[in-house]
Parts: sequence; structure tokens; C-alpha cells
Amino acid sequence: MKLSASDIIGLKNKRKITMLTAYDYPTASLVDRAGIDIILIGDSLANVVLGLDSTTEVGMEEMLHHAKAVSRGVKSSMIIGDMPYNSYQVKTQEALGNAKRFIEEAGCSGIKLEWFEHCPLVTENITRAGIPVMGHIGLTPQTADKIGGFKVQGKDAQAAKCLIDQAVILEEKGCFALVLECVPDKISEIITRKINIPTIGIGAGVHCDGQVLVINDMLGLFERYTPKFVKKYANLSSLILKAIEEYKDEVIKEKFPGKEHTFTIKEEELRKICG
Repeated sequence: MKLSASDIIGLKNKRKITMLTAYDYPTASLVDRAGIDIILIGDSLANVVLGLDSTTEVGMEEMLHHAKAVSRGVKSSMIIGDMPYNSYQVKTQEALGNAKRFIEEAGCSGIKLEWFEHCPLVTENITRAGIPVMGHIGLTPQTADKIGGFKVQGKDAQAAKCLIDQAVILEEKGCFALVLECVPDKISEIITRKINIPTIGIGAGVHCDGQVLVINDMLGLFERYTPKFVKKYANLSSLILKAIEEYKDEVIKEKFPGKEHTFTIKEEELRKICG
């Protein structure tokens, strides 16, 4: 049985919560087997899978396509669908309907929303419909151009107080958890202690109730850039490249396919064809 929002809330102050992104069936299956608590089909799909420049370029159909694949590979982890920019920030009246699509069509257990001007209203509408919502404050990539770009948020007192207020508001509106991205560790600690729902950090220090990373980053599969907060636990790009080069070499030298990879036909049957 998959973990629920109440299960995740229950982990606060008991143990750290683990969360990773996944975008396809085989990866999701591995993440689930490893016992990760939450799998996010992140709109980072735009960058690390589709090769787009901005997360705002990915839409509902792409997100649902990948969310369905992830759902097929998961037995235990809670699955969260990341609402793409156009699904709730452009036309807020469409937010609830799009959130329902993640649940009803893609098999997700909840959705994630990044903070924006009308985030409290949209969050409240979705949670009232019984859909678990994970909030996201700090660096919000979908609206990075409005908050000074891709940089740490809450570095001065005024900005930090704003983040704290946002966290309190989202808890009041029914969020079951909150992602803190690129937030000073001391501010993350204050927020984590102030609210009763779990905080999930990404570039927000060790004091959060849990941590999340983009799986392509932590496995060394995305080479365009590496954020400061990423730790690479493997460098699969070099391993994959080496394997592909070895395959190419063996094909050219006729070392592959070998006998163990080849199907045969009985000689008497072959003679019936060739005479």
C-alpha cells in the first residue's frame, strides 16, 4: 500500500523523510524498491529529460504521460505530481480540474504547487476537494524571473519573514508538506519548528524534516549544470558513455553479436531453402 499524506505528516519529529524525482517506469520502480518515501514527477522533466530551457515550457500532457509511467512502477512510495506552470498559474480557475487529472488519470496521491500570487486561494480550493497538496516556497523555478533569478531566497530579514509567513499560510490552507528550495539553513530551521507539517529541503540545510533531489542530478545523468546543493552519488553518464562506445567498437569489429546472442536453424531445414 502506498504511503499517504497522513503517513508523511506522521513522520515529522520521528525520522527524516526521503524524496526523489522519477520520470519513467524503470527508475520509479528502483526508487520505490529502495524505500524512498515520496516520488515526485517533477516539472524538472522539462530540463533533465526533454532538454527544454525552462520548466515553464512543459505542459499537462507531458506531465501526465510521465506520471502514468511512474505510477505503474510504484507499490509503496507516495506519488506526487508537479503541477506545471500553465496548469494553475495562468488560469487559476483551471487548477482544480488539472489537479484532479493527476489523481484520476495518472494515479498520483497528491500534487505540488509552487508559491505565486494566488497560491493560497488555489491551494485551499484543491485541498477542500480532498486532494493532498505539497507547497513549495523559496526559489520557485516557474517564477524565478519575478524573484530575482535562480538564487538563494530569504537572505535578509524582510525576505526571510516573508518566507515564514508563506509557510504558515500554506499550512493553514491545508498543505500536508512544504518544499523549501534554496533557503538559508537557519531560516529553514525556524520554519520547520514553527509549522506542524513536514518540510522537505533542497538546498535548505539539514534542519528540514526531509530532503529531495532531482534523480538525474544525484546519479550524474544531467551534465548541463550542477546546482551547489546537489551531491552526485554516482556518475552514470560516464558509465553509459563507456558502454555505448564498447558496443559501437564490438559491432564494427564483428565481436557482437556472438554465438550466445544468435538464433539458429537446423541444417536440414536450411537445405530445403537453399537446395
